[in-house]
Amino acid sequence: MRPIEPEDREDVREFLDVAHEKKVLDSEAYTMLSGALDFANQTVADIMVPRSKMDMLDISRPLSEVLPEIIETGHSRFPVYEGDRDNIVGILLAKDLLLSINNPQLDLRPLVRPAVFIPETKRLNVLLRDFRSSRNHLAIVIDEHGGTAGLVTMEDVLEQIVGEIEDEYDEDAEKTIFQTGSNSWRAMGITEIDVFNKTFGTELPDDDYDTVGGWLAAELGRIPRRGDSISHAGLNITVVGADARRALWLHIQREDAAPANERVAEA
Repeated sequence: MRPIEPEDREDVREFLDVAHEKKVLDSEAYTMLSGALDFANQTVADIMVPRSKMDMLDISRPLSEVLPEIIETGHSRFPVYEGDRDNIVGILLAKDLLLSINNPQLDLRPLVRPAVFIPETKRLNVLLRDFRSSRNHLAIVIDEHGGTAGLVTMEDVLEQIVGEIEDEYDEDAEKTIFQTGSNSWRAMGITEIDVFNKTFGTELPDDDYDTVGGWLAAELGRIPRRGDSISHAGLNITVVGADARRALWLHIQREDAAPANERVAEA
């Protein structure tokens, strides 16, 4: 008997679901194949970091002023603007600053590289091909009026297929909260609520949820998406990494600029 041949994407997805349930595919393979199936139908608008959440540098400011921002955010690439945040003039690579770090009055202009601009309607499979051919890792997303809508990175695109890509914050499997500045932290969505409460002195309920990501999903009434933000107990909690199932990484900012809780280092 010839095997049943799928006629559309839904048939393929059903086959994948059955294969996963029968343990023909492990969770990792299932996630990658499911991601690849959806990939061609997704556009940049589905995954981009929105304009309001972009970390950008003002080209008119000297290195001494922007360096603390570069260190705190931990990004390797920054959009650079002049005058207005919609007027992006290029991209600054953090590594390009290394040779000039001893010059606090350094003008950023000579270090700025050309930016790549793409429409928010661009499909991810096309963008991935462009990233690979041009060797760019970041693109600025523009809306139909030519304004800045957000940005998207190579990592954002690949994560739609392979799931979360571990970075330097994943080195210590025991820690889930990492201090990035005097009043800012980066936390994993799987951080246990009691650990979060102990670290920040909050009182998140732990009766119905075990993790901060679970609590956040309940507060939003849906699966968190990148760029979602909520304020609670003097903290601004922003989703900076998410997949189709859950929040992966959160940025925590203390709103009142109170001294950082020293217990973060012990969490």
